[in-house]
Amino acid sequence: MPIHFGTDGWRAVISDSFTFDNLRIVTQAIADAVASDHWDKSTNGENGPDKKKIVVGYDTRFLSDRFAGEVARVLAANGFTVFLAQSDSPTPAISFAVKHQHAIAGIMITASHNAPRYNGLKLKGAFGGSALPEQCRRVEVYINDNEEQARGPNLMDFNKARDAGLIQKFNPLPAYFEHLQKLIRTDIIADNPQRFVVDAMYGSGRGVIKSFLQGTGCEIAEIRGEMNPGFGGVHPEPIAKYLGPLASAVSSGMGNFGVVTDGDADRIGAMDERGNFVDPHKIMALSLKYLVEKRGWTGSVVRTVSTTRMIDRLAKRYGLKLHETPVGFNHIADHMMKEDVLIGGEESGGISFKGHIPEGDGPIMGLLLVEMIAEAKKSLFEMVNDLLADVGPALYERVDLRLSRPVAKAEMTEFLTQKAPKEIGGQKVNEISQRDGVKYIMADDSWLLIRPSGTEPVLRVYAEGRNMEMVKALMGYGKTVAESVV
Repeated sequence: MPIHFGTDGWRAVISDSFTFDNLRIVTQAIADAVASDHWDKSTNGENGPDKKKIVVGYDTRFLSDRFAGEVARVLAANGFTVFLAQSDSPTPAISFAVKHQHAIAGIMITASHNAPRYNGLKLKGAFGGSALPEQCRRVEVYINDNEEQARGPNLMDFNKARDAGLIQKFNPLPAYFEHLQKLIRTDIIADNPQRFVVDAMYGSGRGVIKSFLQGTGCEIAEIRGEMNPGFGGVHPEPIAKYLGPLASAVSSGMGNFGVVTDGDADRIGAMDERGNFVDPHKIMALSLKYLVEKRGWTGSVVRTVSTTRMIDRLAKRYGLKLHETPVGFNHIADHMMKEDVLIGGEESGGISFKGHIPEGDGPIMGLLLVEMIAEAKKSLFEMVNDLLADVGPALYERVDLRLSRPVAKAEMTEFLTQKAPKEIGGQKVNEISQRDGVKYIMADDSWLLIRPSGTEPVLRVYAEGRNMEMVKALMGYGKTVAESVV
């Protein structure tokens, strides 16, 4: 099976395609790409990153530590100095370390929120976010070139590389925490310490929020924080259906609310005191409101096409420029690197804000949520209710529908645009967007997004309505479209 290196790196099933041999091949291609003259034109000059330094981190998945060690051996054999995390670490802490260490690139061994049988590799740029699409394409070119020339990877003995100083183990958390201290108001939290539950979902965010808040007086109970490479048999994704243990912990009185991070801690979710899941749409809207009204911050606002329009209503109120992007945090990062962005986020839980790296970050958003609750002196349930009364209501659903055959994205987009309905659920279709798939925006600001997957015969259907009847009507229409594709 050929290795496909996409814009989010490479993911595959462990021992099927994700093997030590294939990982060495991918790492050699990364080494070749980074060493080439075309890697990053912006890094030339005295103040640019060290072109021979790469940061390597890993999550809690099966063999992730061993895979990271193998990556380090290949990079060392290619003359790079590798800063290898001494234990499992959150992806955003590794991304921050790349920037902090002035490294040319970073590699994170993780399959993020995917099922336990997967592992993967995320490639990071010198700026502390996901590598640029053209950088990822260059890696794929080298994978193919090396294969054609039957050129195998270079490999150096791990201990020899350590003795030579080419592999140096380090702890990414102290520098990351020092940076977070500038962005999170721990004095506000210490003035009103919170009692809450952190659900690490057995991922590499374990212990991070709790450690950072030491000394603030908060009482934090962490669940699913032990090492469990099988993630208890569920996807380590912070969505309602995988959060039974968090709901149980909150309802049994372990805390007044819960925050949850995914397998590599670049996504956030939350739960209020009544066991209601607080999704990233609401977390991002609450954060935007807080950063403007309480901190007095300004800047543009960026959200993906599948993220709530509560963000649009708030941005309009505050007179802030709003950008809508295709799905994927890399599109948000593009704006964060080009202009003064106040907050950027997506429906899957990747959110970041001003002053931070252009990367989704679960721990920092969890900490900001704790700060907001401490400052408001209200429960999370009350804060969400106030938000919905102010800029809602906004009810949201998403479903992935399997198709009988793969459908080209362009073909589906054309079909959905030509066959666009005049109305759905009694609301007129006011606008049709083709930014990523096809999005029907209704007169009452409800919307339906239909996105064909680029890799499998799946139609992703997203809907946001002002009431449950509207959501059902929108989702019903989406399902009808899927059934009509034969």
